[in-house]
Amino acid sequence: MGTIRENLDVRALRFAVAFPLLLAIGFVVCAQMLRNDLPNPVAVMWSADGGTSFAPFGAYVAGGAALITLCGWAVFLQAVPISRPVIMRRVMMGIGLMVSLFITTVLAAGLVGQSGAADARESHVDPIVLAMGSGAALALGVVMMFAFKPDPRWTREDDVALQEELRLLEDPDLAHDTLRMWVHARSSVFVMIVVSAVFPAALIAVAVPWLGALVAAAALVGACFLFARVRADRGGLQVFAGGIVRVLTVPAVEIAAAAAAEVKAADYGGWGWRHHDDATAMLVGSGPAVVVKKLNGGRVALSAGTHASADKLAGILNRAAHRAHDDGQAQQPR
Repeated sequence: MGTIRENLDVRALRFAVAFPLLLAIGFVVCAQMLRNDLPNPVAVMWSADGGTSFAPFGAYVAGGAALITLCGWAVFLQAVPISRPVIMRRVMMGIGLMVSLFITTVLAAGLVGQSGAADARESHVDPIVLAMGSGAALALGVVMMFAFKPDPRWTREDDVALQEELRLLEDPDLAHDTLRMWVHARSSVFVMIVVSAVFPAALIAVAVPWLGALVAAAALVGACFLFARVRADRGGLQVFAGGIVRVLTVPAVEIAAAAAAEVKAADYGGWGWRHHDDATAMLVGSGPAVVVKKLNGGRVALSAGTHASADKLAGILNRAAHRAHDDGQAQQPR
């Protein structure tokens, strides 16, 4: 039993087995209630040219109950193995509910459409039962996808999270080594962009709208590269141009040292994101910055806004690199 619980979601398994079976029993009971009002034999298929296929009432009900049960089990059981992704298990549980209810709806609509008819050839599938049942099947299936909560399973990601929490307990200051900040060019730079690009674009748009829109879009993209979102923590450094596009990623294990400095953008190829010789930079202007030396000899320069922010960012990156190197040495086989 322990092996079953390790590999299967027992709670989902019980539902997957019981629901189609109970639904089939309910269909049989309701069909028996209509039996006296149905023709004999009953219709099981209607064609566009008026042809009809027939079957005895018992065969219709037994076959329908078996179809509900087997199709329901076939779909529901896909959500039971714990090894499958959580999203897949939720989707399959919802689809299983849809399929079971939809098959029941079609079978019930066929019987209700024949109720009161003297000859099955004069019958049809009841559209009201079919429409209401199909709508309910779809709605309840979607609700099941959101409501179903698979049993938790310990994964490799959980092992990583546990190790991180243990490290936090051993070194409480590690949790505080996190910095989130925005850096941007001076306001005069954006005024210059508006004057030199947006206003001309408005004039060009009067004669050639698409060209004016292209000039304005180019100016907007250029302005976005004068904004940057910086994220530094124990994992290293990440920089997002415009706050969205990730242009720099420096893992802590690749950092040799980081230092605050006063830099000139021209030394690194200019403003914005630049790759110049062995240096990669994201500078929104000249001024306070952090220069990171990598173990492979490369350099990374990043605007930091103020001298205080530059000192704080450099300290976080140095501590993150020191911890990463210590962890790497501790994990090496002796």
